[in-house]
Order: sequence, then C-alpha cells, then structure tokens
Amino acid sequence: MRKGRLEAFSDGVLAIVITIMVLELSAPEEQTLAALWRLWPTFLSYALSFVFIGIYWNNHHHLFQAVQQVDGRILWANLHLLFWLSLTPFVTAWMGATRFAAWPVALYGVDLLLAAVAYFILVRTLLARHGQDSILANAVNRDFKGKISVVIYAAAIPLAFVSTWLSGGLYVLVAIIWLIPDRRIENLLAE
Repeated sequence: MRKGRLEAFSDGVLAIVITIMVLELSAPEEQTLAALWRLWPTFLSYALSFVFIGIYWNNHHHLFQAVQQVDGRILWANLHLLFWLSLTPFVTAWMGATRFAAWPVALYGVDLLLAAVAYFILVRTLLARHGQDSILANAVNRDFKGKISVVIYAAAIPLAFVSTWLSGGLYVLVAIIWLIPDRRIENLLAE
C-alpha cells in the first residue's frame, strides 16, 4: 500500500484535535483584562498541548518521508497513536479547568506517556516492514530523545501528586527537547 492516505488521514485527525482544543477556549463574558487573566490556566494548558500536537505532527511528517510502503499493521499502529493524541483535548481541558490539580496533571502525563509509547510502536512496526538496512532504520535506531521522553513522563506522573508545577515543568522539558528539530531523516535522504 502507498503511504499517502495514511499521511492525509493523520494530518486530518491532528487538525481536528487542534480545532477541538481551541474550541475549548471560551471568551470571558466580562470586558476586562482581569476576566481574561482568569483564563490563564486554560490558555497555558492549550498552548502546551498545541506544542505537543505540533511536535507529533512534525515528527510524523519527517518519519514518513523515509517510509516507502505501509501495511495493515502500520495502519493499526498509526491509529493507536492517533487514539492517544485524540484524547489530548479532554486532558487539556480538564487540566486547565481545574487549575492544574493533581489528578488532571497526572492524567495528562499518562496520555503523553501512552502517545510516546504508541509512537515507539509505530516506529518499530515501520522498521519491521522496511528492514534494518533501510534509510528509516539508519535514521531512527538511536532514539535518545524518544527514550528519555518516556522516562521523564514516567517520573512526572507520580510527581504530580507532590507538585503539579514540577510535574508540568517536566512536560515542558520534554517539549523543549523535541522543539529542536531531528535532522537524521532529512540528512540521510539528502545523501
């Protein structure tokens, strides 16, 4: 199978996820800056989630530049990733509405962790299809950022019950790690 439909479907789902998240941002009824300021937790959780969805979209795009074909296992692995990403609007809204209470912050981390695991599974499924000598394998085999992200998420989840701000800080740290573009696939394709 060709990869075009999978990429188009994934792009569409991620666009819908972002749209749902922005629709959760309700304008205050009052006409004051103080009323707007009270929405900072909602906006902060939205901004963080927007960055994470953008990171997944960007990396998914780069990943599929090195993919030649997909099969049923890859389609299901991709749907698994999209499932966890589709829950982002829910955990984002809950975290913002509760002003970063412990359970919502922890559940946000669980969703991030499970999305990271799903991305790892997608990559491994793609490697099984394309082989260990493929451009894809050469580009993604030493995935330090992916591995350290899972460790940080796993630490941040229970930390939410000690300090939601430290837990959230770890989520931000992962986002910062991933904001630096991964050029491995681009570099190998250019060669």
